[in-house]
Amino acid sequence: MAFALRKRGPSTFERASDGSMTLIEHVRELRNRLFRASLALLVGFGFGIWLAEPVRKLLSKPYCDLPASIDPVTGKCNFVQLGVADVFLLNLKIGLWVGLIIAAPVWLYQLWAFIAPGLHRHERRYAYIFTSLAAPLFAAGAVLAFFVTTKGLEFLLNISGDDIATTLEVTRYISFVTNLILLFGVAFEFPLIVLMLNFVGLASAKRLLSWWRIAVFVFFAFSAVVTPTPDPFGMTALALCLTALYFGAVGVAFLNDRRRGRGKEVYAGIDDDEVSPLELDDDPVAPGQRVEATDSIGTPEPVAAPTPIDRRYDEMT
Repeated sequence: MAFALRKRGPSTFERASDGSMTLIEHVRELRNRLFRASLALLVGFGFGIWLAEPVRKLLSKPYCDLPASIDPVTGKCNFVQLGVADVFLLNLKIGLWVGLIIAAPVWLYQLWAFIAPGLHRHERRYAYIFTSLAAPLFAAGAVLAFFVTTKGLEFLLNISGDDIATTLEVTRYISFVTNLILLFGVAFEFPLIVLMLNFVGLASAKRLLSWWRIAVFVFFAFSAVVTPTPDPFGMTALALCLTALYFGAVGVAFLNDRRRGRGKEVYAGIDDDEVSPLELDDDPVAPGQRVEATDSIGTPEPVAAPTPIDRRYDEMT
């Protein structure tokens, strides 16, 4: 049995790219994508609730590994709960964050599918590159924050003295760790901004390298302000990592400039206030070909002699 193959019409992406979709169709597409993203977040939240307890224990590990946190009677890690439902609400919060991470491929795709038709092809290629780099950089910042939390707690608990018993409140401790992870993860995205300035042509690699003193100072000042622990270890670790990422981004910018041939222009080695040399051409100019006169089209018509009335008018004027 033969089936007639019908020609498929343009896809939603193609119609959105060529501008043939109406405003109502754009609103409907946004509604459908928001519904799919919300459904994915709901499913991810269900898995997050299931993983909330292991994740909470993982976040508590920097504190529970310290000898000062162990109860000498029970031998367990000590935390305090000030409210009846604090741990329950904390598990819901952790489940929401975990669900957001689990459902990230779905809701990020829905967001990208809605905005991608309005971008050019090279802009979409740059978006793929920056997105593929953003996730590993954020993960590296989260790992560094976890390491800084361990060293920072060890420093803070050791200076309190043996005569003071320290017991942390569980919700404030988890908020402290998650905020530190979020802060370090976002800070590690700074090299992407440097690369973006270079890729769009706003700053060359040579200019970015000339700003290294200012960049290092800003990194240390930023780390001193945003690091919640007063010990110098966390501040120095974050500043040194940001400095290394900055110089790595500048190296990638040099490769990008070499690939595009930047710096090889005619006036690339000339300062703004320097006079450029003039190239004098002393070759003689050859005479052009002679243009022959064309034949006349016809003899001009004779002009009629003025009448006496015309002569009288000329004498009066």
